[in-house]
Amino acid sequence: MIHTIGRRKRSLARIYLKMGNGLIIINSIKLSQFFPKYLHPKILYPIEIVNKIGEFDINAKVFGGGFNGQSEAIRLAISRALCLFDIKNRKKLKSKGLLTRDSREVERKKFGQKKARKKYQFSKR
Repeated sequence: MIHTIGRRKRSLARIYLKMGNGLIIINSIKLSQFFPKYLHPKILYPIEIVNKIGEFDINAKVFGGGFNGQSEAIRLAISRALCLFDIKNRKKLKSKGLLTRDSREVERKKFGQKKARKKYQFSKR
């Protein structure tokens, strides 16, 4: 069993990857019930690249953020786990940019401004 973590925005995902029959469980709920259908390909993308669909059981614990951040955190964790499983997978995954942590965060709102960058309109009179 391989254990890795992945992060994106405010989301943190812990992955337990082992040989099995393709069962993916996230927070004790199946993938199809936890995430919307349009996010499934994003999560399964690293497994498709290494041609191992249906060969691993994945148990994930994820918290923080929203659906998109959580799905990308899981994707990063799966990519890291596949590299630990077989070092030959690293070159394929790295060329697709799946081993890079996306460090972009939401900028905080500043005091005296409407939003993070938007300012109040100046009026002379």
